[in-house]
Amino acid sequence: MIDGFAKTDLHGRLRRDREALLWKLDGLSEYDARLPLTATNLLGLVKHLATVEARYFGEVFDRPSPEPLPRWQDSDGSDQWATEDETRARIIGFYQRTWEHSDATIDELPLDAPGQAPWWPGADPNTNLFAIMVHVLSESVRHAGHADILREGLDGRTGLRAEHEQQIDEEARATHRARIERVARAAASIKA
Repeated sequence: MIDGFAKTDLHGRLRRDREALLWKLDGLSEYDARLPLTATNLLGLVKHLATVEARYFGEVFDRPSPEPLPRWQDSDGSDQWATEDETRARIIGFYQRTWEHSDATIDELPLDAPGQAPWWPGADPNTNLFAIMVHVLSESVRHAGHADILREGLDGRTGLRAEHEQQIDEEARATHRARIERVARAAASIKA
């Protein structure tokens, strides 16, 4: 029973974080969805996580994705940003189709189902569904956090879901940020 609960709980959290990531794109222009606020952009995070899920819930368990996968982990980071010919609809569609494939793997295999992740450098490539679920969930949480920060930088919107979002008081935000900056400057001037 615990195994079934763990699997259901992990899967539910993964589904929640998938939706949270897509929510970060709501209402953004094409430019803002692609704006490189760091070495990536919001749409690129979606593309990256779609590829991560497809590889981990597909190739690791010898259940390859039914569609061609983009390259990933290239030195140029091309799996983490959207090219001009990759439409938002195409990337989101790829992510959602990947969910279906990942969900089928999760639903059909037991938590101790063996798999291999040969790209894990220096590590034992042998793994199981439980470890992969934890790994992909942690990747999803990490990148949803990145997306939260990127979106806040664009227009101040933060949160896990729209129903939890509060109206942003820009004046209060600016005052708070100025206070933190004053503290940072004061701390930097103290000699250790």
